[in-house]
Amino acid sequence: MNKTEWQAGISLASVYVLRMLGLFMVIPVLAVAALEYPDYSPLWVGLAVGGYGLTQAICQIPMGLLSDSWGRKPVIYIGLILFALGSLIAGLADSMWLLTIGRIMQGSGAIAAAVMALASDATRESQRTKIMALIGISIGFSFYLALLLGPIVAASLGLSGIFLMTAILAILCVPLVHFGVQLPENLQASGDSLPKTKSLWSLYKHHHLWRLNLSVLVIHMLVTCFFVQVPVQLINMSVPLSEHWIVYTIVLSVSVLALIVMINLSDKLPVSTSASIALLCLAVSFVILLTNANNWTGIVIAGIFFFAGFNFLEAKMPSMVSAICPPGQKGSAMGLYASHQFFGAFLGGLVSGLLNSFFSPQYTFIMCLVVIFLLSLTMKGLANIERIKRVTLMLGDTGVTMNTNASILNELRGLAGVKEALIDDIDDAIYLKVDAKLFDIEQAKQIIKH
Repeated sequence: MNKTEWQAGISLASVYVLRMLGLFMVIPVLAVAALEYPDYSPLWVGLAVGGYGLTQAICQIPMGLLSDSWGRKPVIYIGLILFALGSLIAGLADSMWLLTIGRIMQGSGAIAAAVMALASDATRESQRTKIMALIGISIGFSFYLALLLGPIVAASLGLSGIFLMTAILAILCVPLVHFGVQLPENLQASGDSLPKTKSLWSLYKHHHLWRLNLSVLVIHMLVTCFFVQVPVQLINMSVPLSEHWIVYTIVLSVSVLALIVMINLSDKLPVSTSASIALLCLAVSFVILLTNANNWTGIVIAGIFFFAGFNFLEAKMPSMVSAICPPGQKGSAMGLYASHQFFGAFLGGLVSGLLNSFFSPQYTFIMCLVVIFLLSLTMKGLANIERIKRVTLMLGDTGVTMNTNASILNELRGLAGVKEALIDDIDDAIYLKVDAKLFDIEQAKQIIKH
C-alpha cells in the first residue's frame, strides 16, 4: 500500500478501535453496575446491555445507502455525533430507562457500512483486502481490550465514567476521518462494499446465506446472555468488579490459543464439521455454567470454551458470507449479515432479561443450550459450501460497451475455475467467483482487453 492508503487504513482502524472500545467496555460491567439504579430490574438490565443492537440492526443498511447520496464522510460524522450524544445521555442517566435510551441512541450511529465503503474508496482494488484485514483486526483487538479495561475503568470512574469517556472517544474520531482519509478523484467500484436495495430480498432468501445470518444472530444472542449472567455470578462469589479483568485475561488468553488450533484444524475439515466443533464448545460452556454456576474455576473453564467457539465462528463466518454471496453483491450480503449480528445482541438482552425477571439464571443457560442444538441442525445445510475466491476486475478505459457485455461474460464463464461472472455497468467493474486453484487471472484480463 502507498502512503495515502496506509494513512487511510490506520485512521479508519483507529476509528473502529476508539468507537468500539467505548461500546464494548460497558458489556462486562453493566449488569453489575446497574444494581445501583433505583428502578433496577433484570429486564432493564437486558435491554440496556443489548439495546444498542436494535438500532444498529435497523440503521445499518439505511446509513450505508445514505453514504452513497450524501457522501461517506458526512454520514460518518452524523453517526459519530449520534453515538456521542447517546453516550452522553447514558453517562448522565440517573435511571435504567434513561440509560437504555442512551444505549439505543448509541446504536443509531451505525457507520460500519459507510466506514467500509470509505475504506474501499480510499484504496486501489489490488490493496483493498489489506485495509479490510487491518480494520478487521482492529475490531477484534478493541473487543478484547474492552473486556479487560471495562471492569478496571468502572471500578475507578463508575459506569457513567465509561459512557462519558466513550463520548469523548467518539468525537476524537471526527478529525481522524476528516484529515486521515484522502479520496482519489475517480472512485472505484462500490458494489462489493455497499448494500444495494434491489439485491436485499434475494440475498435474504439465499439458500446458504440465511443460515449464516441466523448463525451470527444466535452467537451474538449467546454472548449477550453470557455477559448478563456471568459478571453477576462473579459478584455473588465475592469477586469484586475491579478484579473481573483477571478472569477475562485468563479466559481470553487461553481461548486465543484454542482459536489458533481450531483455525488450523478447519483448513483440513469440511466447513460444517468445524462449525459443529465450535458449537460444541459453546454448548460445553453453558453446561458448565449450568452445573458449576457458583464455582470460580468452573466459570473460567466455561469462559474458555465459550470464547474458543465464539471467536472461531466470529472470525470464520464473514469470510464464508463473502465467498458465498453472488458476485458484485458483497456489500448487500455483509449489510444483512451485520444487521442480524446486532439484532442478535438486542435479542439476547431482551430474552435473558425476561427470563431473569421470572426464573433463575439456570433457565437462561437451558434456553441457550436449546438454541445451540437447533442452530447445529441449521448449520448442517452448509456442508456443501465450496471454498471459492472472489475477484474484482476494473473495466476502466478498456472499451467495454453494452454490446460487448454478453460476449465477454460468455468468454469469462468459459475459463477454468470460473463459477459466476457479472458485469456491473454502473460500478464499471466485473465481479467473479472462482476456484482459486484453477483460475488464471491473466487470462481474464486478456479477455477484457480484447
